[in-house]
Amino acid sequence: MELLGVIVGISIKALIFIIGMFLGAAYLTWIERKFAGHIQQRPGPLHVGYHGLLQPIADALKVLTKEDLVPDGVDKFLFYLASLMAFVPAIMILAVVPFGEGFNLFGFEIKPYITDLNIALILALAFGSISIYGVIFAGWASNSKYPMIGGLRKAAVLIGYEVALGFAMVGPVMQAGSFSLKEIVEAQSSYWFIIPNILGFVVILFAILAETGRTPFDVQEAEAELVSGYNTEYTAMKFGLFPLAEWYVATFVLSAITVILFFGGWQPFPLLGWLPIPSIVWFFIKVFALFMFFLWVHWTLPRYRVDQITELAWKIMLPLALANIFIVALWVIVIG
Repeated sequence: MELLGVIVGISIKALIFIIGMFLGAAYLTWIERKFAGHIQQRPGPLHVGYHGLLQPIADALKVLTKEDLVPDGVDKFLFYLASLMAFVPAIMILAVVPFGEGFNLFGFEIKPYITDLNIALILALAFGSISIYGVIFAGWASNSKYPMIGGLRKAAVLIGYEVALGFAMVGPVMQAGSFSLKEIVEAQSSYWFIIPNILGFVVILFAILAETGRTPFDVQEAEAELVSGYNTEYTAMKFGLFPLAEWYVATFVLSAITVILFFGGWQPFPLLGWLPIPSIVWFFIKVFALFMFFLWVHWTLPRYRVDQITELAWKIMLPLALANIFIVALWVIVIG
């Protein structure tokens, strides 16, 4: 019975997290469109609900009810599988991301995370790496040159930035002595790991932009060159899953992991710990601030060429990540 209770509890948590992520991702589209509108001196969504608040629901209904077309000559199995492989791994990372400390609610202990594993960070990296197969399969299965080029561009970019991303995360792991995301947060009770890991943080910022395909690293879509890149032949909800996974779910999840590694997770801001704010609220404030930074970059900078992006990964980001490991190693030896 105890095992059954644990299984039921985890299942309920997982369902709540998934539903919350879908709703959150839907309204992140509204936030981005409003934010981009103000950057470009236009109002953004305005007419569907108060200030366009119902626009994400209207968009979801539109995508779900559009005709689902499948071009001739595609590999149907991989064609359908690709959109799921792009979306599901990003959702699976939520299983190991802690959103705050446990708290009591009506006499029950609530833990705002599904599970705490001692290899949580490795598992998150593994799930994130799987999503690239969705893009590659979409390009291959579409039987069209534009999606194929887009998929290959994405693969070329990710090969470099996955390596740099992995090395950039070594510093916080060295300081915490654990791959558990919860233990990494707890190890930052005295100071945040951003202090000795500033180079690693810079590398991760660039890697997240590349991983999520946001400008200036969106060469896999490049509307002016590839129509829409790897998802050109997709329609309806199969099309909608790609930007939902990359631009919103993955960006949110990677922002959450960055906050955990470098900014103390749910630890309050320095000198503000006296405020009666729950830990989970502190966590989402930090994640939202980082997410808005990525939106700012997306709607400000022009697109780089694919050769410039790969050179940046191998010639600049990777050496910076290795230098960060050296600096953190000295920090651990000298300061502890």
